[in-house]
Order: sequence, then structure tokens, then C-alpha cells
Amino acid sequence: ASRRARGLEPWTVRRDQAYLGVLVDDLITRGTLEPYRMFTSRAEHRLILREDNADLRLTEIGRQLGLVDDTRWEAFSRKREAIEREQRRLSAIWLNPQMPASERIRELTGHALSREYNALELIRRPALDYYSVTALPGVGSPVKEPAVAEQIEIQTKYAGYVERQTQEIESNRAQENTPIPVNLDYSCIRGLSSEIRQKLTAHRPETLGQAARIPGMTPAAISILRICLKRGKLLKKTA
Repeated sequence: ASRRARGLEPWTVRRDQAYLGVLVDDLITRGTLEPYRMFTSRAEHRLILREDNADLRLTEIGRQLGLVDDTRWEAFSRKREAIEREQRRLSAIWLNPQMPASERIRELTGHALSREYNALELIRRPALDYYSVTALPGVGSPVKEPAVAEQIEIQTKYAGYVERQTQEIESNRAQENTPIPVNLDYSCIRGLSSEIRQKLTAHRPETLGQAARIPGMTPAAISILRICLKRGKLLKKTA
């Protein structure tokens, strides 16, 4: 509302940015006949929508929207820089089977090092965490901020899963943001069933991503819409 009053482009929170985005998108595209409950199972990107990384996901956006003051921004920037600095430090420390740390790792995990690893890679092992790795000989002292240590451990342990989900989000971004004219006449699109036309007319999705999440929408129908949008052949209702 503030951005509209100032003549600026609107900002809409996406499903992969916050649970609020999931809630609003569900109510718009799926509707509800009973009280709506925001279950985490409704979010296909819940691995990224974690409580521990809410500031990393949204503070920069809040700053751009003018919602984050200088004091909060400076605190956030210090935390983010501390995370990145410690990750770089651990990545630069290499441990090999001949070093004293290898024996300590065998005591903790039951397996000694078989090759050279950097300290950040070791955090990925189930039996090790950030503090046990920084306690190894030659690694150095841990950071003082518990929130920084927690974020380093979570990001490292789940890096592979998060990377795959991030790639999935990026690959779907083009479809998600492809706009659909609000006054589109779906009855003129060949290949759509009567049921699909009724659903699209009733929900009036603003993007191809919203259309795909309408209950009962088929991949074939989305493909037809995508092709028509690409060719610019969608017809609009006259006023």
C-alpha cells in the first residue's frame, strides 16, 4: 500500500521467500471453504523456509522496502559477514590422515580420515558438529556468537539439499513469473477443457505459476497456456 501510494512497483512475497507467500498464494489460487491453517506441509520449499534463516532471507528485502532501520541493518550485516568469514576460514584449513586431528576424529566417529579434508567439509559428517570440529587440533577457536555457529552448521550439513531446491526454484522462476492478462478470454483458447476454462475464469490467476497451483489444473493445460503466451495469441475480453 505504501509503495502504491508513492507510485512504485508493488512487491509480492513469493512462495520460496516466506510462509506468508505460501498463505496468500494458496488463498488466491486455491481458495478455501473453511478456516485456513498454515501448515508447513503446504510449502514445497520448506527446507529453505526455516526459522533460523528468516533474517538471511528477508532482511535485505526489508531494507530495500524501507522497513529496516540502520541499527538493525548493521547488526544483520555483522552477522552475515561473520558467517561468511568463518566459512572461508574453515574452508582454508586442511586436515590429512597424518595429522593429530585424524586420531581425534576416529575417536569421535569411529573412522579416521582416509584423505585430506578441509574443516568445513568435516561438519557434514553426522557424528561431528561445528564445535567438535573447531575443537580439533589445528582448527582454531570457534566464533563467539551462537547464532553464527548455528547457521554455519546448518548451512554446511544441508548444503546439498538446499542447493538442489535452489536450482529447482530457479528453473521454475520463469514459469512462476510469466504474467497472464487479467481480462483474458479463456473460452477462445483451443485445447482447454470446459472444466479447466471454468477454473481459470473463476480464479483469474495473475501468473502461470498461480495457474499451475489451481486444484485440478493439468500439466497439459499449463503447456497450452505457456505456448499461447509465448506466441502472444491470448485473446482478451472487450470491456
